[in-house]
Amino acid sequence: MTHPSVHLWRLLKWGRTLARHGALRGIERDPNTPRPVRRIARLARFGARVPKAPAYADAFQAIGPAAIKLGQTLATRPDLIGETAAKDLLRLQDALPPLPYAAIREQMVDSFGRPPEELFSEIEEVPIGAASIAQVHRAVTTDGRQVAVKVLRPGIETDFFRAIDTYEWAAAQVESMGGEAARLRPRLVIDTFKRWTMRELDLRREGASASELAEGMQAEPDFMVPAIDWQRSTGKVLTLEWIDGIKLSNRDALIAAGHDVSALAEKLVRAFLRQAIAEGFFHADMHQGNLFALADGRIAAIDFGIMGRIDRRARVWLAEILYGLITGNYRRVAEIHFEAGYVPAHHNVAEFATALRAVGEPMRGLPVKDMSIGMMLDSLFNITRDFDMQTQPHLLLLQKTMVMVEGVATALDPDINLWDTAAPFVREWIRTELGPEAAIADQLIEDFRTLSRLPQLVRNIERHFPTPGGAPPAPPLREIERVRIGGLRYIIVAVLSGAAGAAVTLLLFQ
Repeated sequence: MTHPSVHLWRLLKWGRTLARHGALRGIERDPNTPRPVRRIARLARFGARVPKAPAYADAFQAIGPAAIKLGQTLATRPDLIGETAAKDLLRLQDALPPLPYAAIREQMVDSFGRPPEELFSEIEEVPIGAASIAQVHRAVTTDGRQVAVKVLRPGIETDFFRAIDTYEWAAAQVESMGGEAARLRPRLVIDTFKRWTMRELDLRREGASASELAEGMQAEPDFMVPAIDWQRSTGKVLTLEWIDGIKLSNRDALIAAGHDVSALAEKLVRAFLRQAIAEGFFHADMHQGNLFALADGRIAAIDFGIMGRIDRRARVWLAEILYGLITGNYRRVAEIHFEAGYVPAHHNVAEFATALRAVGEPMRGLPVKDMSIGMMLDSLFNITRDFDMQTQPHLLLLQKTMVMVEGVATALDPDINLWDTAAPFVREWIRTELGPEAAIADQLIEDFRTLSRLPQLVRNIERHFPTPGGAPPAPPLREIERVRIGGLRYIIVAVLSGAAGAAVTLLLFQ
């Protein structure tokens, strides 16, 4: 177990780097920052030349790979670090100096158990990208296919585990101070970061995420996920189909190639909504560097290390919230927050609806270029504080991805209106999930589940009330036993009635 003095030394060292980039100024000035944390920030800053404009992303890059990943996690928590810092941290796209190919080849030999030349006829030694956890090389397989080969940096696991150990210790200390720090749940932030990192350090998990996303996006033909070459993939090496396209960040090249940038923006928004609302499994790192336009007009995505997941119940709530904001039904949006347990029950629904109206109404009907997303987020987080809302990690990750998608879509088409683009998809999904057909389908499923439990229910009754042949007459039942058996009869009748109802419903809708 690491001694607290070691954790403190690491924090001071990292804090010193943050201070030199002006990244501690907000922590020092925020009245909600616990006093001991402010003291450590001031100590780390002592004697440093602090720039006027904080460079949060540059500071995390200077600290190292683990800090870059932590910065990407913190970018999902503007309520914790402030909207300005979160927006700047979105610049963290893992651009790091590459390792020599000799080190990468040795990692591949250790992982495959044989020379990579037996699997690839050609590997470009200069990587096409180098990130905090891995770097990517272009290659050709022995059967002639062009692929991208992603290889973990040697020794990266040790560096990350050491950093995570200190992050967990620091988060526990801060949360134990109570107040606003406890409401923001910093330990949950680090736990989320740890889960993301563990997933990214096993490239088979990333491959599985890509495969799952590809299955879920079959209904969206304009969005493409590269296929995984499982025969050439391990925990430390991932081989996937090569993407030959233009990055969505290069708008001039897209126009020169004849792409309709407005159509690309709409396809991207629809693909994100399909993932987040319809499938509940979404690419959570959809920045411009991970998105490409293919020659046939499709959009392709890469880098599936960070993925988000939302269960069906939360997706229904999310869709209703989005549609409520789009249509101005703030009362329904407020009710959903209370139904979902996001807002404690002691607060007033009408007051919360009014607070939402103050945030949403100025945004409705405006193109993205005229919206102040920063002001909207800041207002939303003030609401969460005023109404004692605890943070919801899955929604924060979704929100961070939504901001990313919005930024990419706006760069492609400054006049796009995300509300108008999203409304038809959200409306149709709500009709499908919450309309009468969906209600009938849900009732059928529930009835058949109940019916499937009927044999076990009968066996349980026989086990508790055996009637062996030739047994002497049972003594008179006590009143409570009569009630119990009567209740069981009612249960059986109810189950059979439900089964009959399901059968009638099936006949009616054939």
